[in-house]
Amino acid sequence: MVSQTEIIKSMQSIVGTAGVVTDLKDLQESSVDRFRKYEAYNNVFTRPIPTAIVYAENTDQVKRVLLYANKNGVNVIPRSGNSALEQMLESEKENHIILDASRMNKIIKIDKLNMQVTAQAGVPLGDLEDEVRKLGLTTGHSPQSKPLAQMGGLVAVRSIGQFSTLYGGIEDMIVGMEAVFPNGEITRIKNVPRRAAGPDIRHVIVGNEGTLCFITEVTVKLFPYYPENNLFLGFHLSQMQDGLDILREVMVAGYKPSVARVYSKADAATQFPKFADGKCVLLFMTEGAPEISRANFDGIQKITNKHDELSPIDSKLIEGWFNQLNWGPKQVEDEKEDILKTNDVGFTTEIAADWENIGRIFDAVVDRVPKEIPDMIWIGGHSSHSYINGTNIYFVYYYHVEGISPEEEITKYHNPINKIIVEESLKHGGTMVHHHGVGKARAPWIKEEYGSSFYILKTLKEAFDPNNIMNAGSIIPEKYLD
Repeated sequence: MVSQTEIIKSMQSIVGTAGVVTDLKDLQESSVDRFRKYEAYNNVFTRPIPTAIVYAENTDQVKRVLLYANKNGVNVIPRSGNSALEQMLESEKENHIILDASRMNKIIKIDKLNMQVTAQAGVPLGDLEDEVRKLGLTTGHSPQSKPLAQMGGLVAVRSIGQFSTLYGGIEDMIVGMEAVFPNGEITRIKNVPRRAAGPDIRHVIVGNEGTLCFITEVTVKLFPYYPENNLFLGFHLSQMQDGLDILREVMVAGYKPSVARVYSKADAATQFPKFADGKCVLLFMTEGAPEISRANFDGIQKITNKHDELSPIDSKLIEGWFNQLNWGPKQVEDEKEDILKTNDVGFTTEIAADWENIGRIFDAVVDRVPKEIPDMIWIGGHSSHSYINGTNIYFVYYYHVEGISPEEEITKYHNPINKIIVEESLKHGGTMVHHHGVGKARAPWIKEEYGSSFYILKTLKEAFDPNNIMNAGSIIPEKYLD
């Protein structure tokens, strides 16, 4: 095994001295992601500390770093934006580096004719969106982490945005990509609207979480941007299941809102403190060309008008909430201060299932968690991404950390809650992860998630990363590999 000194010198020879960070504080903070935020906020770091953070500036440097790591058995944790939530940025091996894409931050081409934009992996989505909006365009992709997330990471975790019901997830927006595999192979998937030349190889890369390759460049679709045509609907209702049923009705009818959500009473009380009024909240937003936005709005309103259990909310209140959705550095810092002051910790875990089972999963989880987990403040959730055949639930939960050290928080509270959610989702035929990725947090259940198709996933890992140097332990625990 090569020494840390040898690794650092080799990395410096590839990316330059300024591209290799070895400051202890930086390394400690880079050893975890937001899944372990309570520990990090308390300056407790229990995971292996990286040897270095390596900032590549181009594809060739990425290639040379991966070739070195592959030859010398150095675990590589790909990073882009640093907004991961499921222990993707943790290492299970002591000998590892963080390979960071944030200095690969060029927007290569905004192609208005072909309605697509190409950017390096380290371009923040918020910056990209700002640039294309100057031309009256949008990517249509708007996760809450938009000010933080970068293009490579969004593709790597199969991200979804707040307008997915209209535009789809990142997998629906991807046109082409460039990626580097651990053997140094640089692969480029060309930009075409669709092709039937065999399996869709984009999906070897999309959602790989840095376990197969390092994404260096991304091309996504563009859409006309019409913010002046946004229309909003909001309602109070008493039962979460009623809201899920109405979401199904809207989707099956063929309407395409950009936002379609229902919040449980507990979640609504936090999200909408000024107007939740102890009720569930159902809301919609439509957008696009004026005729399309209006047609979707009118169609959804026709459906909601049939339901006497709905009580209208002023659309201006919904619009005001919508304009405050995104999380940036300020919100992260505010959260840190609040947690350190109160010891009240909040997390989310998202799943998805068909319409028949989604309500059963929700009910089972909110019933079990308060019974099995101590010091719970509340648990609820919302559906925020719907399809003709089902929807997701974004479980939201808060607990008060009591009488334990920071490093015990994850085993007393976070992991057990996550386990309950995963168990109930899988028991009822759902997926244990809708859009945050598997990481190492949900990897123990990967065989149960995939069933017999785990053969395909395992074969991909063994073919493209036979030495297991790409984010070892994410998605597939090492014990499942030959």
